[in-house]
Amino acid sequence: MPLASCYLLWSLIRRESLGLGVTAAVSSLCLAPIYADSVGSLPGAKLGIASEKPASGPFVEVDGQFMVPYNVAIPGSDVTFEMIPVAGGKFLLGSGADDGEAREDEGPQIEVNVDPMWVAKTEVNWAQYKEYMKLYAIFKEFEGRGQRLVDLNDLSDAITAPTELYEPTFTYEYGSEPQQPAVTMTQYAAQQYTKWLSLLVGGQYRLPTEAEWEYACRAGTTAPYSFGDDAKKIDDYAWYLDNCLDGLPDVGVKLPNAFGLHDMHGGVAEWTVNQYTEDGYTWLVGRDNVNALDVVKWPEESSPCVVRGGTWELEAVELRSAARLGSDDEAWKEEDPNFPRSPWWFTSDPARGVGFRVFRSFKPLDAELIKKFWEASAANTINEVETRVQSGRGGYGLVDAELPKVIEELEQ
Repeated sequence: MPLASCYLLWSLIRRESLGLGVTAAVSSLCLAPIYADSVGSLPGAKLGIASEKPASGPFVEVDGQFMVPYNVAIPGSDVTFEMIPVAGGKFLLGSGADDGEAREDEGPQIEVNVDPMWVAKTEVNWAQYKEYMKLYAIFKEFEGRGQRLVDLNDLSDAITAPTELYEPTFTYEYGSEPQQPAVTMTQYAAQQYTKWLSLLVGGQYRLPTEAEWEYACRAGTTAPYSFGDDAKKIDDYAWYLDNCLDGLPDVGVKLPNAFGLHDMHGGVAEWTVNQYTEDGYTWLVGRDNVNALDVVKWPEESSPCVVRGGTWELEAVELRSAARLGSDDEAWKEEDPNFPRSPWWFTSDPARGVGFRVFRSFKPLDAELIKKFWEASAANTINEVETRVQSGRGGYGLVDAELPKVIEELEQ
């Protein structure tokens, strides 16, 4: 089924005040309180697009249309998430020479073009992620009944779902309340979540490239932090080592950046699709007209890959806009008793400080490119998934607009 045909009533915006109250860092992005009607009520609109300039509120004008905020309801649940429009532009990726805390892997600075996009207002929370986690048992039930069987030669409409947590008390030690950020998932699991979400509600939700993430974090600024040079202000914007002693609070509590995005600093570090590079962006030196979608080293191994933004367990300096952290499967899966180790879950710290946020491009990506965002490219991850499926400790399930109805019938 083409993704475009999946734009359903589930994806309509509910009426809700954003109440951002911050100043735009990009001239075409107006940030003021908005009470958004559903997308369907906007003339000639589709998801997140208005044909007429909104009277108020955040919007981005592109090609005579207006990108607007919108909410999406996950079908079969009362769970929603909110997407914020972000204007395109140019910026310098990485740390500048005037950043006294800059590290070798944060440079050299490269000018990057970024296309308009929507970015989730907050990181994915447990309410959202647990809707995806439920699918493992459901897919196994379908398999046992001979329903909705997957053609392994065509996985375009299929995903894997994470197996049940080996040690939930570890993952949930600091809480698993609905509005707390979801943690301990691998890059592959985050990719499959975005594919599930896209096939279910329509659109192309995905992880960001490193450049897209940093652009969204900086929100038009060039200072070490999106709020300026003064690290002492970080208490207003981030949960980190000095103010988060008893586990991680809910998403969206701290102040947003100028784009209206919360928790870009601290909270949980957020997955990108990039393989980590110790020498930073030297591989981009000499290239002209670099686009953010090109700033990707597609993973050849499952680790190290890049997470951004720092975690609630780190000091402020490690939460800077340009700060990078490479994942470490050996350390982060140290207590995993499985062989091969899980392609969906981490078992060891600092994984309880790792989550993700979803992005969506204004212009849909072609089929081959979006597939790279949704599927594993690392050979060892592909092998781990195939081994799990063949041994019965994993499986594929079809995702389409009919899935919520079939699940409901299954549960009756």
